[in-house]
Amino acid sequence: MKPNIASVLLNLLNPTNLLFIIIGVGAGIIVGALPGLTATMAIALLVPFTFAMSPIKGLVLLGGIYTGAIYGGSFSAILINTPGTPSAIATTFDGYALTKKGEAYKAIVTATISSVIGGLIGVLFLIFLSPPLSRASLKFGPPEFFWLTIFGLTIIATLASKSILKGLIGGAFGLLISTIGISPIEGDVRFTFNILSLQDGVGLIPALIGFFCIPEILNMIGRREKNYNVIPYRKQKHVVANVTRKLLKRPILLIRSAIIGTFIGIIPGAGGNIAGMVSYNEAVRASKFPKKFGRGIIEGVAASEASNNAEVAGSLIPLLTLGIPGAPPAAVLLGALLLQGMRPGAELFTVHGSVTYTFIFSLILSNLLLLPMGIWSGKGISKLITHIPVPFLAPFILFLTIIGSYSINNNMFDVYVMLFFGVLSFIGKRIEFDPGPIVLGLILGKICEQGLVQALLMGRAHHSILKVFFARPISFTLIILTAVSAVWPFIRDRIGKKVKKIW
Repeated sequence: MKPNIASVLLNLLNPTNLLFIIIGVGAGIIVGALPGLTATMAIALLVPFTFAMSPIKGLVLLGGIYTGAIYGGSFSAILINTPGTPSAIATTFDGYALTKKGEAYKAIVTATISSVIGGLIGVLFLIFLSPPLSRASLKFGPPEFFWLTIFGLTIIATLASKSILKGLIGGAFGLLISTIGISPIEGDVRFTFNILSLQDGVGLIPALIGFFCIPEILNMIGRREKNYNVIPYRKQKHVVANVTRKLLKRPILLIRSAIIGTFIGIIPGAGGNIAGMVSYNEAVRASKFPKKFGRGIIEGVAASEASNNAEVAGSLIPLLTLGIPGAPPAAVLLGALLLQGMRPGAELFTVHGSVTYTFIFSLILSNLLLLPMGIWSGKGISKLITHIPVPFLAPFILFLTIIGSYSINNNMFDVYVMLFFGVLSFIGKRIEFDPGPIVLGLILGKICEQGLVQALLMGRAHHSILKVFFARPISFTLIILTAVSAVWPFIRDRIGKKVKKIW
């Protein structure tokens, strides 16, 4: 399971792979900087196009987009007080305050340097924690996979931003959708309504594109604004040198924020927004001058950005080792892995070891690329992305969603599936039903059903169903983690109340 460094370096230094990394990071920054266009949406759009690529090219492209989009969210958070991605919520607190002072570029440079440091620390954890966890996955049988999916389903409450009850209803709906098609065990045909295209079940990628992309397109069409307005920059000298000097004097702030982001990323469903908020809260608590936060200081921007970029690598740890996505973008990456015939777990680090480690190490390059792209192009990119006319942007994205859905199987039915779930998601958001729980139920439903049925058969063979489900060590550990995960929403609410008290 140890990486072949020579092979990985050869893959990374391949000119085509380098080009895909650069394109991914650049496109991710632009997408992340546009309010409403999330990392999840960007990855979901491009997953179908990676099907025709080699696994390495497809994964390094998506990894670059993921890294760039999370960082790109800081641009609009700083410039127009609107987080480009949910991960940048805490960045608005001090980033926009700096912009109002005419120090937008100072905030962008702070976000860039902090993002690179946080992202690199997160990748180091990914490199060293993934192999041992993948070895543990070899001991997984049907009961373990059942409890693993139950553990994954408990994060539905976390993904439900406003109502836990609506989150549970959405998750149940996702589980129901996952049962459409032929049963994986008995072979019964379920809920197909005599439509042959549904016998294989609902296509995961068209459904993901529909749930995450179509609502944003419809929201864009519904806006009356022609573009986003930017507050002008004030000319400053030696910004990069001054910010770098200040940040290097606060290594504990950056390291603490990165560690918080990484481990929150490992918790399925917690996400970069929680990571940023927790790190910001800890930065305020540890500061000698807490009242300065929110009025425009670089420490607030640094804490949020170091954390949410470290969360990117953290969210990939449970994805690559256990098949449980740590965040919504990672859930879409799971679809990309399955599309390439790569199953998460020990197989990724043995059979597909070269591809997996190339993908992991490509994240180092992706994070390093943020430095020149953010610092040298910060002003130009921010002005460009905040002045793109919405009437041009929405039709272009709609075109990509249709082409992406159709190209998977060259089947118009997938386009209809995408549009159906897109409109459904748009209506659901209007009544505060988040698509996250539905998608989670859809992804984990088949695995959960298969694990449950096979575990029951094992229990009957051993004349002890309870022993099969509860007496195995890994199953017992997962049961404990499930209980902890179920309590997490209440901890999250407490953290949110503490942050609100600051204001």
